[in-house]
Amino acid sequence: MITLNGKEKDYLNITVEELLVKEGYENIRVAIELNGEIIRRNSFGRTLIKDGDNVEVVSFVGGG
Repeated sequence: MITLNGKEKDYLNITVEELLVKEGYENIRVAIELNGEIIRRNSFGRTLIKDGDNVEVVSFVGGG
């Protein structure tokens, strides 16, 4: 079980990139914080999310 943006989810042992796909995020327009640390975009495919991790996804929306 992980916490994603304050809600518990049953994702285990997946990468940040896989999580973004499953949750429907466009990874070009997001920032990821994993257990209090910002994850670089070029690390999304190799950064593993494990049981107990806390993930915050911030989406950027353009417009005016």
